[in-house]
Amino acid sequence: MMDVASTMVKFNLKGVVEDRDRHGNIRLYFRAPGRKKIRLREKPGSAEFHEEVRCARDGVPYASAQNVVRPVVRPVAPPGSLMWLCQEYFRRGGAEVGEGTMLRRRTILEGVCKLPHPLSGPVSPDFSTKGSLPFAAMKRAHVKELRDTRSDAPGAANNITKAISAMFAWAKDAELVEVNPANGIKRLTSGNGEGFHTWEVSEIVQYEKRHARGTMARMALAIFMFTGLRLSDAAIFGRQHITQVRNKDTGTWEKWIRIKPGKTDKSKVRKEAIVVELPLLPELEDELSFAPAGNLTFLVTEYGRPFSENGLGNKMRQWCDEAGLPGCSAHGVRKAGATVAAENGATHEQLKAIYGWTTYQQPDHYIRKARRRIVAQSARTLLVFDRNENENVPLLEGVEESGTKKYKKPN
Repeated sequence: MMDVASTMVKFNLKGVVEDRDRHGNIRLYFRAPGRKKIRLREKPGSAEFHEEVRCARDGVPYASAQNVVRPVVRPVAPPGSLMWLCQEYFRRGGAEVGEGTMLRRRTILEGVCKLPHPLSGPVSPDFSTKGSLPFAAMKRAHVKELRDTRSDAPGAANNITKAISAMFAWAKDAELVEVNPANGIKRLTSGNGEGFHTWEVSEIVQYEKRHARGTMARMALAIFMFTGLRLSDAAIFGRQHITQVRNKDTGTWEKWIRIKPGKTDKSKVRKEAIVVELPLLPELEDELSFAPAGNLTFLVTEYGRPFSENGLGNKMRQWCDEAGLPGCSAHGVRKAGATVAAENGATHEQLKAIYGWTTYQQPDHYIRKARRRIVAQSARTLLVFDRNENENVPLLEGVEESGTKKYKKPN
């Protein structure tokens, strides 16, 4: 059997890297900065292998006798149709949002366009799918109808509304439409109306009892608790995001976390990328000291590879289940941190700085909730009435009765 690693050294092809799957098998990929890695399947050192590498470097599909790769060709939609508007949005609207966000919206909107028209009953002879309908005729009722196709999953239903709203907001700015039909449509809520469950202190203690210090499970909890990072950002969080900052007041050097959240990398409110900066708390620094050296990220799989966003979410789900916390999740830790900060008096601007939020809507939710809880806590004694209110209270010993004359009020 050919030694793949020795062949790699012999040919020394720039951009070709090796990776091991979960079974320990070596696979070859071509990786270029800013692009997804491409799997190389030809025999290393062969003419076909070098041709495959050349195609990967040039960004063109590679065709072989065994495997013909053809680019995905999407048919051009008729002008004026909803599918045509979607294709224009995919082609021209990507400058306003990140690549991942546009990819998610594309998946949602293309799914909407594939829905039959009408949704129930016989198919109209004029139209066969929602994507063939004229986008200029879309009304609020139509958006609600599309949203309600996923009423079984409120999160997915709300994502449909948000994707349609974002596309029509872009179309309005591009002067393709005059009105955004998704404006003002209420979002569906889950049974409790609060979304992801917010961790309680007892649940954090229960999780820590199950997962000892020095484990990836414990480190993940500390990262979510003391940084407020989302799953996608916690997956890439590493030593490169920790920097030394000089305190102007004390003159000492302090460790700070500096990271660009992927979700707000290209904000609509600000053209420049949002950067989250916050001090590295001693509790988190202590947990990060257990991270294995030589890795770009703190959180890695059992094979020493960085987690993907979905992979980290699934792993956190497993760790919570092992701790007997089926209702807890990674996002719930983020919500718990925002709740604690708000109850400790954090302002709107402070919460925005910590969590990378660009509007006042999200911090206002936590601050109003914290204020209600604090006010209720301070007012709890007001609910207890005095059972001795109508009884005579005897004078304390050593206190003489006043000589003031008392007059009875005439009837």
